[in-house]
Amino acid sequence: MIEAAGVTKKYGKLTANDNISMTAHPGRITVLLGPNGAGKSTLIKSIVGLLRFEGKILINGVENKSIEAKKQLGYVPEMPAVYDLLTVYEHLEFIARAYELDGSWKEDAQTLLERFELSDKRDKLAKELSKGMQQKLSIACALIIKPKAVVLDEPLVGLDPHAIKELKLMMKELADSGAAVLVSTHMIDSMEDNWDSAYIMVKGKIAASVEREDDGHDLEKLFFDITEGAVG
Repeated sequence: MIEAAGVTKKYGKLTANDNISMTAHPGRITVLLGPNGAGKSTLIKSIVGLLRFEGKILINGVENKSIEAKKQLGYVPEMPAVYDLLTVYEHLEFIARAYELDGSWKEDAQTLLERFELSDKRDKLAKELSKGMQQKLSIACALIIKPKAVVLDEPLVGLDPHAIKELKLMMKELADSGAAVLVSTHMIDSMEDNWDSAYIMVKGKIAASVEREDDGHDLEKLFFDITEGAVG
């Protein structure tokens, strides 16, 4: 579970996040929607421990900046986070050693490489990869730890159709395994059929929250009604 309570983040006089409270529950895909500049990335960076903030954020009941929380949390940033001079496989080995994973990580690594069509790139340096391949590698690094909570910031941008299909399937598999999956995006159509809960952000605040099982919710219509001012 990912829980944010009263999260406020200011940059000088600018309030990027204004008293935000939200929850991504285990076994569910939670989508954080909003136009550019709504404060989504600031909230995501606060959740994964990259920013200081006011309020409280818990990962499965423990403070988000604790070692215990970090061991349970997978993070896919908006821009691929790779090391230029490590090969594709060395990235996965580095993560496995850092997280002290058991010996089964090698099988998991091979599976991830195959699913993201990176097997033939395992010995290539990250700097030799296209941005799309770097994004796939970044996702693989986040998932190899088998996180109990995972945060993905605009994860589908730059991916080829096969990778998009695989990542959406992996999100569902993670949720089905009991993980809390939080996806931040401004591309509504990319997640239209792949969500359980949704929060819509506008100007640093949560403007609405909806559940997929609730009847009568057209996520795209609600989004535009709220962000374009048709709804209060």
